[in-house]
Amino acid sequence: MQSRAKYKICRRLGAPVFEKCQTQKFVMSEGRRGVPKKRPKTLSDFGVQMLEKQKIRFTYGVTEKQFSTYVKKASSKKGAHASDVLKEMLESRLDNIVYRLGLAHTRALARQMVAHGHFMVNGRRTTSPAYALRPSDTVTVREGSKASAMFRDIEKKMQSYSIPAWLSFDVKTMTGKVVSAPRVDDAFLNFGAVLEFYSR
Repeated sequence: MQSRAKYKICRRLGAPVFEKCQTQKFVMSEGRRGVPKKRPKTLSDFGVQMLEKQKIRFTYGVTEKQFSTYVKKASSKKGAHASDVLKEMLESRLDNIVYRLGLAHTRALARQMVAHGHFMVNGRRTTSPAYALRPSDTVTVREGSKASAMFRDIEKKMQSYSIPAWLSFDVKTMTGKVVSAPRVDDAFLNFGAVLEFYSR
């Protein structure tokens, strides 16, 4: 997806759902655009819920069908808040973990890298971006990929990158580990509203 299209989606949703919208360049461009136009009317509850659904979908880069499946699974799990379960399932995707480990600067790139077979999960080559990891699972850069330009300066990059507390990464072996269940607080994502949308 081209940068202009991504910027347009971020403006429409009012949230930085793509990494390109989290840059100083985008913020500055928005400032030059002046005061944004007001919405023609106040959104209904349905409209707000739809907007929140799109924010989460675009943030994690999942299709409508995939997202609907995640919501159904989260809603059917007993003894837990569905919103927390939904968030954990999305964060536990292999492409998202590769992104969170700092091995890719966008989730889109992480998906591509996984699909091309650059990673091993618990010692086995995995090409499914949606593969779900659990605590104690490991993600290792495949031996044949370590010399690739994608990972050439990884040690230097890691010096200025902060890995989430629920993950760990060994630069020497290029191995990441899921230490615990995901703990992420993205203030602009309202998982509760999404569940209300699907409960209609």
